[in-house]
Amino acid sequence: MTRTAVIAGVGPGLGASIARKFAEEGCQVALFARTTDFIEDLADDLPEPGEGLAVQVDLRDVEGVREAFEAVREAFGPIDVLVNHASAASWQGLLDSSVAEFERAWEVGGRGAFVASQEAVGDMVETGGGTVLFTGATSAVRSTGGTIGFTAAKFAARGMAMDIAQEYGPEGIHVAHVVIDGQIDNPRTRERLPDREDDTFLDPDAMAETYWHLVEQDDVGTQPFEVHITNGPQNTEFV
Repeated sequence: MTRTAVIAGVGPGLGASIARKFAEEGCQVALFARTTDFIEDLADDLPEPGEGLAVQVDLRDVEGVREAFEAVREAFGPIDVLVNHASAASWQGLLDSSVAEFERAWEVGGRGAFVASQEAVGDMVETGGGTVLFTGATSAVRSTGGTIGFTAAKFAARGMAMDIAQEYGPEGIHVAHVVIDGQIDNPRTRERLPDREDDTFLDPDAMAETYWHLVEQDDVGTQPFEVHITNGPQNTEFV
């Protein structure tokens, strides 16, 4: 069965790896990003038998997000899979963070995911099932302090994921939250951490396998809500 998948927030790292994996498994993959330079090339280069569609959209723009989903439907049909993957960096503590920085993190990771989920789940209810995945972080379950905007947005996304799972699981919609505890290997991270050992980075291609595993299982009742990806001890305190 050909699935239509939307990855909301794609860059040269895990988002790209998820897109390639989904296409490799036969999905029609819509790539959402604020700029088209990277996603247009990626859409053209996705492995067969998949097909790609680059959609320029700022996830802070509510009407823009709705229009982006309509473009996907026109090209591929109703949405079967949504990956809420976008986040906005906000690495300041309480007294150093501005209201604008705090709101930007929430607008992308919170409200953006809310609108995207509304659009996708609306299709899934009509077609009888689907999958919604949220990319989380350690900060979604246990804050380390000093990143109040990012943490608040990630907590909000995890709460939404839990609520959607409870409401729509009985209708055949699987919702899962992926906690990423570690640094993902991508060009930006390599530049920021030039002295870090290779084996301390998380491999995005291997991580994409986990995302696909969450999609391909048909029995919602036996699927996990939360998956923890780490390259170290799994000592995150879940709440």
